[in-house]
Amino acid sequence: MVLLSLLLFLGIVLRNLIDLPLLPQKASAPEPMVSVLVPARNEAMNIERCVRSLLRQEYSSFEIIVLDDGSTDATPELLRELVGLSGGHLRTLNGEALPEGWHGKSWACHQLGREAKGELLLFTDADTMHQPDSLCRSVRALFDSGADMLSLTPYQELGSFWEKLVVPMVYFILLCYLPLRLVRRSPNPAFSFANGQFLLFQKAMYQRIHGHEAVKGNIVEDVWLCMAVKKAGGTVTAFNGTDTVSCRMYRNGREVWEGFSKNLFAGLAYKTLSLLLMIVMTLLFYIVPYLFFLHSLLNGEFGILLFWLPFSQITVVLFSRLLISFPFRQPRLFVILHLFSEMALLAIAINSFYSIQFGKGSQWKGRSYNFARER
Repeated sequence: MVLLSLLLFLGIVLRNLIDLPLLPQKASAPEPMVSVLVPARNEAMNIERCVRSLLRQEYSSFEIIVLDDGSTDATPELLRELVGLSGGHLRTLNGEALPEGWHGKSWACHQLGREAKGELLLFTDADTMHQPDSLCRSVRALFDSGADMLSLTPYQELGSFWEKLVVPMVYFILLCYLPLRLVRRSPNPAFSFANGQFLLFQKAMYQRIHGHEAVKGNIVEDVWLCMAVKKAGGTVTAFNGTDTVSCRMYRNGREVWEGFSKNLFAGLAYKTLSLLLMIVMTLLFYIVPYLFFLHSLLNGEFGILLFWLPFSQITVVLFSRLLISFPFRQPRLFVILHLFSEMALLAIAINSFYSIQFGKGSQWKGRSYNFARER
């Protein structure tokens, strides 16, 4: 049963690699005004790189608005310098105090959306970097697909050991479990995917769903925005953006731990049963086979059930991981460390549940959230 499930996941991976194409190349086409909207809180290490890459866009009509969300580092000073170099393309806003019941990023994006003048709205994170053709290619893809919302899977820049071990699991989980064709073709909100590092909206649809107010209490706001668009009768699409946009999500093990702990239980809608199911699946599919395999090697038992079956399970998983590593340019060495990636994910899941249910809640950038207790 486990092997059959893993083979099914492999089939989903193979199909998803077809259904997640690169963005089309730029071509002469109408270029409606795009408002590029960047929330920034304590982003001194990232904001200059991000804004400079956005200012280099090969697009005729765009504005960039960055909202400083109460930063206590050098972010405000860097933004003032960038405004002077922007040739009028860049505006900055000072964020208002966070209201009760709002997640910080959603509130920042809500304020940005109110100020935007464009026909299209691009929400992108301050830790991203954009190739000069990213705007024209994504706009073309949005119109070619007829979608109301477009999202990309950026190239994830990985520096530390813990980043390389854990961050690639985001795309592994996505491509193994979610048929991306249904994200585009099915109106069912259950088939939803979006990456908040790059979200391009038709402004009319963004306003129809009441923007980020629709997800004000959702830590994983990107997927819930996708669900809101589907519920409103809109369509969504996704592309492989690894040749267009890159992102350095985290920079060390502590940030990986805190960031994934913030998102994991929230991404399961704070449902304990869903978390338990995830833990059981992780153990059954990705960890227990190694225990049987190791036991067989140590005891010299090479039967079908104790050796060849777990060996087949491990092989299918590693092959799936290897396939995913190529289009997303992930380090190959860490494919063979997949067992430890799953173990780290399991530890993060338990911590995410504990901190939200019994601790101080999700911690991020000096703020604490516990929307689970408010439900």
